[in-house]
Amino acid sequence: MTILHPFSFTLHPFDFRSGQAFFFDTIPVMSAPQPAFTVQNMDFYYSPVKKTLAGINLEIQPQKVTALIGPSGCGKSTFLRCLNRMNDTIPGTKVEGKILLNGEDIYSPNMDVANLRQRVGMVFQKPNPFPQSIFDNVAFGPRVMGMDVNLNEVVEKSLRAAALWDEVKDDLKSDALGLSLGQQQRLCIARVIAIQPEVILMDESTSALDPIATLRVEELIADLKQNYTIVIVTHNMQQAARVSDFTGFFWMGELVEFAPTNELFTAPKQEMTEAYITGRMG
Repeated sequence: MTILHPFSFTLHPFDFRSGQAFFFDTIPVMSAPQPAFTVQNMDFYYSPVKKTLAGINLEIQPQKVTALIGPSGCGKSTFLRCLNRMNDTIPGTKVEGKILLNGEDIYSPNMDVANLRQRVGMVFQKPNPFPQSIFDNVAFGPRVMGMDVNLNEVVEKSLRAAALWDEVKDDLKSDALGLSLGQQQRLCIARVIAIQPEVILMDESTSALDPIATLRVEELIADLKQNYTIVIVTHNMQQAARVSDFTGFFWMGELVEFAPTNELFTAPKQEMTEAYITGRMG
């Protein structure tokens, strides 16, 4: 969006010889896009005495891929699940600070959590298709949510977006569990796309896949970011470097460094980050 900044102009002085008054030339200024997520001083507790995340601050940009890296148990998956309040299902958990989705506090008492999870979909570590047909898997979300849509169109569009349509279009009534693991994971991505989210979260979504299937999902991520904000958790630093625009490094429940991916991997500002990505720590 182009706006006219109130102080962006060129001043032309009065020309006494011609008698013409000065005038202003407005100069368009490009406004920065609003972050998809803004996280402010966020702490997370699994119990009143077990703080798992401390002082997290970052902005997740729209239609970009953000990767979260760090060793097992560092809090990156816990943080990911805070973004759509999946941790709410665990008794005793608590979040302090703020997480804003397009400026809206997702932990506000007025937040509709079901609506939030429609806006922020999630793909899990292991493919988890329902024991139903391929068609019914993709149509499940729109049916449950009572979305006023043409299911045939939604299923086809979602499978196309997940790069799976050409492989299954003649077998939509077949059992989804009969697909390969890579196809199952892309089906799960299609299932998320079908509910028309703004953000897609992926928690180690390729860790159970072979290299060829992993490459297909990575290519899919590159295509999907044209329309969706994507946040991935990965142990694979090469994958983070390949697919992401921004990377956050977590260590012991803290966000040590967050930067554009190229900067973080080539010129990290924190010694701990450099030690981790070079294999000297972790």
